[in-house]
Amino acid sequence: MREANRFIEKHHRHSGRAQGCKFCVALSDGQGVIHGVAVVGRPISRYLDDGRTAEVTRLCTDGTFNGCSFLYGCCARIAREMGFRKIITYTLAEEGGASLRASGWSCAPGFRGGGSWNVPGRPRTESRNTGPKRMYYKELR
Repeated sequence: MREANRFIEKHHRHSGRAQGCKFCVALSDGQGVIHGVAVVGRPISRYLDDGRTAEVTRLCTDGTFNGCSFLYGCCARIAREMGFRKIITYTLAEEGGASLRASGWSCAPGFRGGGSWNVPGRPRTESRNTGPKRMYYKELR
């Protein structure tokens, strides 16, 4: 997780470190150089946290060709082996989702969320990513 977060801090376009995970995966070359990472954990939304759903909370690469599709596919296979029935992730509205579709994920209709997690009863650091998101999912049966 530490190594994944170091890579995320250096390469992710709009999100910072992940807070926790069930597992992390990396894409590396034959020389041991990491070219991408994915962090998978429990769903951020408590309404989706049913014990059978995993969420890709961070995924980024250094631009390696097909790296994102490869990592999304790996995440789904590992989650299935761990007993999860479904895996989800969110993208910003302006992101196309081609890597997800290429690895067999589907886009749920409409947009999700938006807004801030920062509330008076539980102050949080503001995020730049407060706009609506698209949810992608893959059934893992």
